[in-house]
Amino acid sequence: MIEVRWPDGKVKCPTCGSEKVTYLANAKLYKCYGDHPKPKFSLKVGTIFEDSPISLDKWLAGLWLLVNCKNGISSYEVARDLGISQKSAWHLIHRLRFALHQGSFEKMLSGHVEVDETFIGGKARNMHADRKARRITSTGTKDKVPVMGILERGGKVRTMVVPNRRKKALQGEVRKHVEAGSALYSDALMSYAGLDSDFAHQVVDHAVAYVDGAVRTNGLENYWSLVKRMIGGTYVSVEPYHLFRYLDEQAYRYNNRKDESGEKLNDFDRFKIAASQIVGKRLTWNEVTGKGQELQTRLPN
Repeated sequence: MIEVRWPDGKVKCPTCGSEKVTYLANAKLYKCYGDHPKPKFSLKVGTIFEDSPISLDKWLAGLWLLVNCKNGISSYEVARDLGISQKSAWHLIHRLRFALHQGSFEKMLSGHVEVDETFIGGKARNMHADRKARRITSTGTKDKVPVMGILERGGKVRTMVVPNRRKKALQGEVRKHVEAGSALYSDALMSYAGLDSDFAHQVVDHAVAYVDGAVRTNGLENYWSLVKRMIGGTYVSVEPYHLFRYLDEQAYRYNNRKDESGEKLNDFDRFKIAASQIVGKRLTWNEVTGKGQELQTRLPN
């Protein structure tokens, strides 16, 4: 982990960035000689592991499980495997999902790009009365949550929770993530009408056919099956305001199945890439639970 965090071999203070640091063997801490509070720090400081009483070996085992279990892993199973409480395991894997999130993206290169949307969640009529009241009246969510995906064929996928399937929401995400001039494929949903001005947009009408030469959205349809298998088979019930974290988890595994040359990545490769993304990210218990906030403010944009 030291090599992953400081690949040049020079340990830097997470507070001031100084390299004037020494290792205190007895305390198993580093000490910075800069003039600032809390000069002592460990490997955890400045990462998703910070202020956690859970030992690093358990954090890393949890990260390995999360990035390599194809259908995800529940907090109950993590708790059993690591010997911690289910509540701690739930917080641990949410913090790990936060590390897997890619904050900003370059636009997808001009190529063949599929766009599609789906709904995730159970129907209101099948919910317990208490859950139905919380889901519908408190969050404004009715039945299922709309999710949009953008897939570059032979490349990576990006998914996001959207407020609805209207033109403004869907086309805004397309223009945000896809390079103008790309060959764009969608189904016949009218919300995609009007993209022809910026993209080589072609439509396949699923009422007639699912494939028309190169015009298809089968890649994203297959990806949605992976997402729904993960949620329905492993996590069973996901609150709308946490859904984007689960989407980040599945997108990470999908996007890191191969390297840039097309070679298949093994489990350790995926683990090492994830471990390199732990720095500068914090997710406290209050943040992940939205303590003191209304549920509406926790729904991702």
